[in-house]
Amino acid sequence: MDIKTNLIATAERLFDRNGFSATGMDRLTQEAGLSSRTLYKHVGSKTALMALVLGARERRFMERLDVQSVDEIFDVLGQWTRDEGGRGCLFLRSYGETGGDIPEIANVVLTHKDATRAKIAEIVQRDLGAGDHGELTEQILVLFEGAVAAAVYRGMDAISAARKAAAILVAQARS
Repeated sequence: MDIKTNLIATAERLFDRNGFSATGMDRLTQEAGLSSRTLYKHVGSKTALMALVLGARERRFMERLDVQSVDEIFDVLGQWTRDEGGRGCLFLRSYGETGGDIPEIANVVLTHKDATRAKIAEIVQRDLGAGDHGELTEQILVLFEGAVAAAVYRGMDAISAARKAAAILVAQARS
């Protein structure tokens, strides 16, 4: 693993576990086994590092979200939660922690959320066929985001409940 990849992976683990603000650069360098000089040389700043972390996380998640049906969206979410942990959405936590006031982070977060909505719209369209499915897309998105948030304290039951609600909505849309 090269230096930058190691740094991003280490930072993601620390930011996910402790938050953006609570993770100091000294801790990042120590955990990554790098000097401060090397860290800054490769990423420039803590804010730039957070943007890189979120970008890498988005790529990994979107690769997994390449599915054919609404039901499979919740399979992906369940597997992601098992693999990555159920601490809620790192994008929204980062946005909330920074108050949306750091443009580099806010832009990455909002771009990710737009991409997630677009991907869900694509999956809904693929699953249900031609037609205007904008309202259903919004409903599935809210179920998806709600399941991510509720999984923090409800675990996999939250994802299961969202899946069942989505199945009802899809069945209604088909009839």
